[in-house]
Amino acid sequence: MHNMVNSAAPLLEIAQVGFHYRRHSAILSDISLTIEEGEFVGILGKNGAGKSSLLRILAGITPPSSGEARLAGTPMAEYSPRAIARWLAYVPQQRLDSFGYSVRQMVAMGRVPHRGVLARLNSDDDACVDEAMERMGIAALAERSVVALSGGERQRVTIARALAQRARAILLDEPMAGLDPGSQASLLLLLTELAKEGHTIVMNSHAPEELFAYASRVIMLDSGTLAADGEPAQVINVERMSQLYGLPLRQVDQHGRRFFYPANAQ
Repeated sequence: MHNMVNSAAPLLEIAQVGFHYRRHSAILSDISLTIEEGEFVGILGKNGAGKSSLLRILAGITPPSSGEARLAGTPMAEYSPRAIARWLAYVPQQRLDSFGYSVRQMVAMGRVPHRGVLARLNSDDDACVDEAMERMGIAALAERSVVALSGGERQRVTIARALAQRARAILLDEPMAGLDPGSQASLLLLLTELAKEGHTIVMNSHAPEELFAYASRVIMLDSGTLAADGEPAQVINVERMSQLYGLPLRQVDQHGRRFFYPANAQ
C-alpha cells in the first residue's frame, strides 16, 4: 500500500466522481471538489441528494463508481483502511453501539489505527486518550458507561475518539440529529474551535441556519449534482434555497443566523 504523501496537495480531493448502487440510477454525478486542511465544510441538501454517499467517499469508506478520490495527493484506493484511519475519522449517523464500554475504553479505540486491535496501550496512547477527553469536556465521565450518557455526551465521545485517533479530518454524518438545541450549539462551537486549531471538519446537515453561522464553506447537493460551492452567504441565500426546496421562500437574518420560511407564511 502507498505510504508517500504530497504535503503540497489538498487534504481531500475528488475528481469527476459518480456513484450508484448496482443497476440503480446515479446517486452522485460528475462531482469534483477539493478540501484543504483547517476548513469547516458543510454539505447541504434534501434527503436523497447524495450527502451521505459523498461523505463516505470523502472518508475513504465507499469507493466511487467512477472518477477518483485522493487523500493528500494519492489515490484513496492505494491506502489501506488502517492508513486512511490515521488521517481521517468518520462519525456515522447512527449513535455508537457501545456494548457497555466505558467512555475511556470507547475513546481509546481511536488508537487502534496506530497500535492494532490487540496491542496494549502505552503511555503515549494514554496521554492521547486523556488529552482528547479533556478537550471534549468529558474527562469527568471517563469511567461512566457510554449507554448511560445523553445524546450530546455520546457525540462528544465519538469526536474524542477521533481526536485520540490523531485524525487530520473529522467527517460527520448529520451530527446534530436527535440532539437538544443546547447540545447542538455546544457541539457546533467545539467543531468551530477544532477547525481553528487546524482540523478539517466536514459535516452533513439539514439545517442551513447552522451552516450559515458556523461553516467556513458550504457545498450544496441537488439530485446528486454539485449545485453550489462557496462561502455560506453565497450559497445559503433565498434564491438558491427556494430552488433547492422547490417552493418560494423568504429570508430572515437574525442573531448571525439566516432562516428561511415559506414566502406566504405570516
